[in-house]
Amino acid sequence: MRPLLGATVIAALMVTGAAGGETRAGANVDAILAAHRAAVNDPPAGSALTAVYRQVSSGLTGTLTEQIDLTTGAYVQRSEADGVKEAEGFDGSTPWQEDVSGTYTPQQGGDRIPSAVSAAYRHANLWWRADRGGAAIDYVGRERDGSRTLEHLSVTPRGGRRFEAWFDSQTHLLARVSYDQQFLHLTETYADYRREGPQVLAHEVVVDPGLGAGAVSRATLMHCDYAAAPPAGAYAMPNPPLTGAVIAGNLASTTVPFRLLNNHVYVEATVEGKGPYTFIVDTGGHTLLSPRLVRDVGLKPIGTAVTSGAGEGHGTSGFVHYDEIAIGGVRLHDQMGFATDIYDKSIEGIAVDGMVGFELLRRLVTTIDYGRRTITFTTPARFRPGPDQGVAIPFVFYDHVPSVPGRIGDLPARLDIDTGSRTELDVTSPFVARHGLRERFTRGTNAITGWGVGGPARSYVVRMPAVAIGPQTVADAVVGLSDARGGTFSDPNFDGNVGSALLKRFVVTFDYTRQVLYLKPIEPVPADVGTFDRSGLWVIARGGGYQVMDVAPGSAAAQAGLKVGDLIVAVDGRPVVEARLSQLRETLRSSAPGTRVGLTVRREKQSRGVTLLLRDQI
Repeated sequence: MRPLLGATVIAALMVTGAAGGETRAGANVDAILAAHRAAVNDPPAGSALTAVYRQVSSGLTGTLTEQIDLTTGAYVQRSEADGVKEAEGFDGSTPWQEDVSGTYTPQQGGDRIPSAVSAAYRHANLWWRADRGGAAIDYVGRERDGSRTLEHLSVTPRGGRRFEAWFDSQTHLLARVSYDQQFLHLTETYADYRREGPQVLAHEVVVDPGLGAGAVSRATLMHCDYAAAPPAGAYAMPNPPLTGAVIAGNLASTTVPFRLLNNHVYVEATVEGKGPYTFIVDTGGHTLLSPRLVRDVGLKPIGTAVTSGAGEGHGTSGFVHYDEIAIGGVRLHDQMGFATDIYDKSIEGIAVDGMVGFELLRRLVTTIDYGRRTITFTTPARFRPGPDQGVAIPFVFYDHVPSVPGRIGDLPARLDIDTGSRTELDVTSPFVARHGLRERFTRGTNAITGWGVGGPARSYVVRMPAVAIGPQTVADAVVGLSDARGGTFSDPNFDGNVGSALLKRFVVTFDYTRQVLYLKPIEPVPADVGTFDRSGLWVIARGGGYQVMDVAPGSAAAQAGLKVGDLIVAVDGRPVVEARLSQLRETLRSSAPGTRVGLTVRREKQSRGVTLLLRDQI
């Protein structure tokens, strides 16, 4: 949240209204903004504002401090509550953020730069200038809001994101601002305006990201000061030495084995000296600790945060401080993570106790060798890239995820790199719609392709002639064309999510410090790359067997008469074992078309034999 002068927001409402002709619309814009300027008043020339708020957010109560250059709109915002600290800023060139673990990261992917430009535009009230600060501003019309009448403007700053603004027609003060951010629609409302020194400021700011009451944050202005603006560098990203991770024995690097299950990378870890626990390594994720692990170790979660991911739903988590997570010779120490459910045992077939992701990779260069099934961690200062690393591909950060240039078929695309995804590539629904991919690729199947924080992720899966990550091209890739209306895959600010099913063709090195990804092809490639499930089933380990959660239309499973809710209790005459769920999925992907798989299926207490005749769905 970035409360300011009655001005900042994180959301967009799609509102339409009747506008007058061109002359009248322009006159209304001029009158509305002139009245707003008179109601708020100009700040002292060349000044900066420091505002301190009492903030209630994510189940925590603390302080939010915002420093704003009132000429340029550059800002730094810091929040702290019960030991949970976060920050973000923008110096007019590069947005940045400090995550809860204490690292600073530039934000140049997705919508980060245009969102920061629009925030700075509002901070400096550039719409008061004669040239409107270079923005295109349209008068949308008058709208009722309870007993109030609001004047609605639509504003698109030069280089920024469009946002909507509503002004009270009586007081002329800003009542509400909204715009899109990532895949969310957030709305910020302002109330209790009072004079503070030279200006009239909102003392109550409420931010609603559209994820339910638990995600709403409230800020109350406690005090503020005006002073001469510091140099622009005061708003630039700090660059302190990286802390929070060491390699035992002061070694330059250490290597640990991993298991590849369901195309997910799993390592063994201890937490506070207890364990071992099973952790997933997920470049698209954060440090997560399951409720069971938190109880076992005796950690104490605080607050609640709303989480969302690949599915269209969302979940909740609490913040938790830990002293040490150890993975082989790596020691993550004295950090804040999140206590939340990760994967239910039924989804993976094994208990998943935790996740390590951005917070680990941000501190140590990480090399995942899918061929040898090893991960090597190296301290950034002692990492010496060479020919053995493969092709170097620069990336930018979109929040906590590496974003690289690439291609989907013949189309330029922005691709996130996500080892936590089990698929080859999932294409976002806005990109699919914009380029008519469903019409271009008609041979495919509707199927569940993954299961994340927000629940199942469903896509129309097709065979794509080529997918490129930088200069590395993969032919005949298996690609999911999403039609999601919520969650990550509805985000219009990136185009596709590359998962381990594609990455396992390579030795992959992530250098987050220098923002470079390295890809080195593995020879020979694993047997199941470029394949897709040939059964049409999505099953989970539940009820003493593998429960059918989805049957793709026209698939081998559909032809065999399988239905959602059926329970598979034996495969080729052998009783099912929860922990072998990954092996079954691999078998159904990699077995040749025409392979027969015998199932014993229980339905309404009746068991029967079923033969799947595997065949390509795409």
